[in-house]
Amino acid sequence: MGSNSSRIGDLPKNEYLKKLSGTESVSENDPFWNQLLSFSFPAPTSSTELKLLEEATISVCRSLVENNPRTGNLGALIKVFLSRTKELKLSAECQNHIFIWQTHNALFIICCLLKVFICEMSEEELQLHFTYEEKSPGSYSSDSEDLLEELLCCLMQLITDIPLLDITYEISVEAVSTMVVFLSCQLFHKEVLRQSISHKYLMRGRCLPYTSKLVKTLLYNFIRQEKPPPPGTHVLPQQSDGGGLLYGLASGVANSSPFPSSIPHAFQINFNSLYMALCEQQTSDQATLLLYTLLHQNSNIRTYMLARTDMENLVLPILEILYHVEERNSHHVYMALIILLILTEDDGFNRSIHEVMLKNITWYSERVLTEISLGSLLILVVIRTIQYNMTRTRDKYLHTNCLAALANMSAQFRSLHQYAAQRIVSYTCRHLRRYVYVLDKLYFPHSHCSTLQHCFSTLSDNGEELLSLTCSHILRSYASSLFSLLSKKHNKVLEQATQSLRGSLSSSDVPLPDYAQDLNVIEEVIRMMLEIINSCLTNSLHHNPNLVYALLYKRDLFEQFRTHPSFQDIMQNIDLVITFFSSRLLQAGAELSVERVLEIIKQGVVALPKDRLKKFPELKFKYVEEEQPEEFFIPYVWSLVYNSAVGVYWNPQDIQLFTMDSD
Repeated sequence: MGSNSSRIGDLPKNEYLKKLSGTESVSENDPFWNQLLSFSFPAPTSSTELKLLEEATISVCRSLVENNPRTGNLGALIKVFLSRTKELKLSAECQNHIFIWQTHNALFIICCLLKVFICEMSEEELQLHFTYEEKSPGSYSSDSEDLLEELLCCLMQLITDIPLLDITYEISVEAVSTMVVFLSCQLFHKEVLRQSISHKYLMRGRCLPYTSKLVKTLLYNFIRQEKPPPPGTHVLPQQSDGGGLLYGLASGVANSSPFPSSIPHAFQINFNSLYMALCEQQTSDQATLLLYTLLHQNSNIRTYMLARTDMENLVLPILEILYHVEERNSHHVYMALIILLILTEDDGFNRSIHEVMLKNITWYSERVLTEISLGSLLILVVIRTIQYNMTRTRDKYLHTNCLAALANMSAQFRSLHQYAAQRIVSYTCRHLRRYVYVLDKLYFPHSHCSTLQHCFSTLSDNGEELLSLTCSHILRSYASSLFSLLSKKHNKVLEQATQSLRGSLSSSDVPLPDYAQDLNVIEEVIRMMLEIINSCLTNSLHHNPNLVYALLYKRDLFEQFRTHPSFQDIMQNIDLVITFFSSRLLQAGAELSVERVLEIIKQGVVALPKDRLKKFPELKFKYVEEEQPEEFFIPYVWSLVYNSAVGVYWNPQDIQLFTMDSD
């Protein structure tokens, strides 16, 4: 580097870098710094170039690590940068390209050096490198300034105070990159750092007064999505397409410290602009995470969003994330789902989504939806997500939150689309059938016949042989009798069967069969789906003839479960509705068209006495973060920074916080 242009291959032999990293101290007033900083190094634009840059400069950086405790050259470089930043705002106003160019170069070098220092030493050792101060003989000892904290404060001021112009774009990006690098010590530790120096600076040190303004600036960067300036209007070679570049880099700064702060940071921002930007950017993990953070932690923003009359602009991108669950990482799906759960805590939202009509949802491929309400579409997508989870990932946390969102909405279901009503009932029936199958496998685990032709004996309470039938015959004709038989000792029998299976498998360390592990999960899903159906029937039966139609269509299966000990309480209303409308259909005669059946249902709704439906407590679930949310969010945030930050490269072999193949 120096007054001539530099190439990556020449850097290890560069005389100025050798002097910087050598054994000789360089005063901050030495003309050397002007020479060092007068280079027109092509800014790396890809991870490959960044990797080559690191490989070419690693020897220089390590030499500085070794010699800096004696020379203090890193501190001198930082002091040169700090002195220049005091005139940066004026230089931008005066269009002083040369001054801004050299200041950017100083920060670029600092960022490269800082990244290696942080990777190769502890925070305590790093702090020692920044507290070196040469003293003349006989001088009094005084409290030396903490250059590390001063540098961080300077970066925050640079990001927030320097106007984002064509000539300041690169140094603004470099400031954010350096902030990210400054916080990156977490990457090199498996455990979450709860007492990091960077956290102390940001939350309790001299930087604290700037944090609110920093968050506001980063949010505005996200809203504006600034593009790089056109060629010829800035001081450095143009980088690759940088749409949203500042936000991509800033995401790590904005989210990297989820620990709660005791000091509030209030500022005003244009909620409409923020809302529109969030709607447009939900395809990225970062934007979905930002939306979650704002909804969960800021009641003003949550109230504003819930009052919007165009919520479909926000909800549809979230539903599309869930719909393409196979293509998304699990963390992105979690965030989208939790956003829905937070929204469904509001009754106004649950009512309004059934009033918004949508046409031609092109990304929904299971069925052509020419016209459907936002509420019905939400139901379809959430049920599809549950189904995917139950058959693929088997994540209890995921299906619990899906069911909670449906339960929150259930009392406000209105004019359900026939396909949505059908999916609610058919999904419930699918688990009812699965439940019968699992029971058979638990009682008769040695049956390998696909047609379930397996004779068995069932004992009554007094130990006498009660009956001997083929399992398939029971499943076809006497399922309700089986449940009646088990009503007295259901839980005990299941427990004994499960323990028996565990005992037979424990010696060989073979895991329990899926059907044994799934039993409780299936029962929970059935119970919740029945409660959701019951909630709709008791609160908005007259608004949902399609749901009654779907129940009547599957009434044979529901009737088998009316006396089941785990579901009989919640089955009362469903059984009453099925019986009532079945009677009216029987009176109307045979060969009824779909239209005629729906007409009879609508007429019957008026005739059904509401007091005959048993009232249950309202289904309401509220999202609550785990006790230590940082255990989830910090690795997630840093994985996003690692994979998306522009202008920063870390050697994957050095990363400890998460595995490279994690979501």
